[in-house]
Amino acid sequence: MVIDAVKGRARQAARAGGFVGLTAAMLPPFLARMAVVSDADRQAVRDAWVGRWARSLLGLFAIEVVLDGTIPEPTQGRGRGRLIVTNHRSAIDIGVVLALFGGTMVSRADLATWPVVGAAARAVGTVFVDRANAKSGAATIRAIQKHLEEGQTINLFPEGTTFDGDDVRPFHGGAFVSAVRAESEVLPVGIAYPRGSGAAFIDESFPEHLARMAKSSPTRMVVSIGEPFVVRKSDRATDVTKRAHAEVQGLVRRARERCGP
Repeated sequence: MVIDAVKGRARQAARAGGFVGLTAAMLPPFLARMAVVSDADRQAVRDAWVGRWARSLLGLFAIEVVLDGTIPEPTQGRGRGRLIVTNHRSAIDIGVVLALFGGTMVSRADLATWPVVGAAARAVGTVFVDRANAKSGAATIRAIQKHLEEGQTINLFPEGTTFDGDDVRPFHGGAFVSAVRAESEVLPVGIAYPRGSGAAFIDESFPEHLARMAKSSPTRMVVSIGEPFVVRKSDRATDVTKRAHAEVQGLVRRARERCGP
């Protein structure tokens, strides 16, 4: 028991320090590159940096991602973007979806103030939303629509925050208004972590969550990929929201079967 505790503290120190060091080391050269890159290449440069950062983060925290299904090629269509929607259980979900899908995150506004990761999130163009502020919500809808109309990928946790367990909470509908207006593609995704893994980010600060995750043993989690569907301007955003919720819930159950009880 004593040896296990010592090993856990050593892992915690190495990973927490590695997270800060990794992000702090990668951010300045990224910003320097973005300062001189052409507008046409900015998205590709950002996606390459985000992908490297996310994959390094998963490796640092010993997160093994088991993919259930395949990530389909985007549906063809002029300027058609893709909205990735998934349940949200852990801060590590951000690294998971960015490693798999690239693109831009939609995040709650307080992420911008988190140590280290907040600066990185701002640098890569994360769309922040304060759901308690109507003006912020309207601005976010417009920002997401613009990204989708430009053919970009947007990653969204429509439950709005993290929860424990496999029950998918009701979805906020704002991003689905954007998807309808942009006639984008929606790709539902379900995530499951091993029960007792301690992955859930609930009732704690981000530094506390980071410290706890840094101490944990290697984690094998499952991501189930659904079938994409294209929405049209004639669709009702409420109907699209309900469909996405139902499909994500089914995918979470599928991920749980693969992940184990």
